[in-house]
Amino acid sequence: MAVPKKRTSKQRQRKRRTHYKAQAVVTHTCSRCGDPKKPHRVCPTCGYYRDEQVIEVDLD
Repeated sequence: MAVPKKRTSKQRQRKRRTHYKAQAVVTHTCSRCGDPKKPHRVCPTCGYYRDEQVIEVDLD
């Protein structure tokens, strides 16, 4: 079984992991109200998805 000869330093370990990043959140504008929303989801502002009202949203 392969065993590392020496312990990997923190710096070397962190250099290797520099590419492990979180993706930026993608947003689109709602076609009805124009507010930003996540793609393929119901708009939290107006409650519409694909020109159909899915949920009723209270406008307070």
